[in-house]
Amino acid sequence: MRYAIACWRLVRIVWHVGCGIGTIALRFQRMPLEQRQARVQAWALALLPCMGISLAVRGQPPLRGPMLLAANHISWLDIPVMHAARYCRFVSKADVARWPVIRTLANAAGSLYIERESRRDAMRVVHGMAHSLRAGDVLAVFPEGTTGDGRALLSFHANLLQAAIVADVPVQPVALRFIDKASGAQSFAPRYVGDDWLIGSVWRTLCAPPLVAVVSFGEPQRAAGRDRRQWAQDLQAGVARLLDAQDS
Repeated sequence: MRYAIACWRLVRIVWHVGCGIGTIALRFQRMPLEQRQARVQAWALALLPCMGISLAVRGQPPLRGPMLLAANHISWLDIPVMHAARYCRFVSKADVARWPVIRTLANAAGSLYIERESRRDAMRVVHGMAHSLRAGDVLAVFPEGTTGDGRALLSFHANLLQAAIVADVPVQPVALRFIDKASGAQSFAPRYVGDDWLIGSVWRTLCAPPLVAVVSFGEPQRAAGRDRRQWAQDLQAGVARLLDAQDS
């Protein structure tokens, strides 16, 4: 029965992704910007039930930009989950732009791409982020730089926070976690870390019992004289507190 449910979920996902790509190809460019952003959020929100996942939002998502969201990173699911909670433009690794189907969806969602190994490219992206923030966008980054195991946070990298300092905008910590809907225990089914294979992680998620994606928004904070490294440490501590609150 578990595999039958997983197969049914997979069929629903394929159909949903196909409909999304069709909308992008036929209608997206004719929509006003705000309507495109709302469509991205609605699409992500409808994607989660296809996988047997419901959404729980805690705290207050930003009502408007400019705002930089700084979240922990667990899974390939983190981006659609955050889009479902609040539309935002993601700063993603350049590899995403080389995945055919994912690239189409990410481009439509307004993603910015970075070559993480290149310091010069990081500076280019920081300038692009600062420009977008000054224009009033809500951006999102994963300061850990890679996915963690969901048990402990990795150290937050500070480079991309420079954009918030340059643009003089606040950063809001965001905590992500997946829990088993029946027991309330943390679920590691969507985890995508280390030697995990993407297809294996997707299939494990589809085979899992119903899950809840919990997105907790903390209080926005400004640099207030902190350099980016100190701010990164304080944001990491803020995300850790949000995760602790999810346990209580």
